[in-house]
Amino acid sequence: MNTLLSQSWVVALMSILLIASVFMAVHHAEVIAHKVGEPFGTLILAISVTVIEVALIVSMMLSGGEGAELIARDAVFAAIMIIMNGVIGLSIFLGGLKHKELSFRLEGANPALAVLIALATFTLVLPIFTTSSEGPTYTSGQLVFIGVISLILYGTFVFIQTVRHRDYFLPVQYDQKKM
Repeated sequence: MNTLLSQSWVVALMSILLIASVFMAVHHAEVIAHKVGEPFGTLILAISVTVIEVALIVSMMLSGGEGAELIARDAVFAAIMIIMNGVIGLSIFLGGLKHKELSFRLEGANPALAVLIALATFTLVLPIFTTSSEGPTYTSGQLVFIGVISLILYGTFVFIQTVRHRDYFLPVQYDQKKM
């Protein structure tokens, strides 16, 4: 009983320290993002959150037992659902309560959603339909192909976001005289 109680305190302490370090890392990334400005600040935040999430997923997979290989797929699906339904939905809801009417840059939102849908389809849906390997997995060749295609898609999106159509991803400027 005593060792169980001491282990619980260690787990609780480590959990608190992990959460605090994640919040500190994201805060530092946000400070850098504000100094860099848009749209590069968004990329800095996305990369920092991705590195944190990948590190957590890999640590869970390494410490897990049988079936730990499914953690990555489930975590990516959960992250997509939380972001798409939770964060965006809550942001729209709270923004509507505060501002009554919200404005969006569809020119920037549409490419972002298109890339997200394509990447989610490649990683979460297509493995279910492949017949060349056992279970919902890719063969090594398919995995390399999907990895290259995913990098090309994301690289194209980043190029569009930062160079080609940078203004699509910047906030809408309002004419102060009309308001």
